[in-house]
Formats: sequence, structure tokens, C-alpha cells
Amino acid sequence: MTAVSSIGDAIHAARRRHRLTQEQLAELAGTSTRTVREIEHGSGSTSIATVAAVADVVGLTLGVVD
Repeated sequence: MTAVSSIGDAIHAARRRHRLTQEQLAELAGTSTRTVREIEHGSGSTSIATVAAVADVVGLTLGVVD
């Protein structure tokens, strides 16, 4: 398993494992391709709800680390 440095990296890796394009992931998550791109690159300001929806599509969950 490969270590990831951010949620964007994790989503990118999971999207690739699922063989989805950014466009397909965006459609499945109910958001735009631009938003998926921004999440994966760690740019922009996306709501946590949107990030969670995108992550859910590729089988990831967001958690809180103490």
C-alpha cells in the first residue's frame, strides 16, 4: 500500500483504482469536474460535505484524528 500525504492524494489514488475519470467521479458525486480536480490537487475551497461525497463514491470515509 502506498502512503498518501493528503485527502486529495487518497481520492486520486482511489479514483484510479476504480478506473474512473475525473468527469465520471464528478457525475457520480453530483459535483463538477473542476471541483474534483481542485480536491485532488488541494486547491480551491470545497466544502467538507462535497469532499465527503466525492470520497464516498470511491469507497473512502473521512474521519477525525485527535
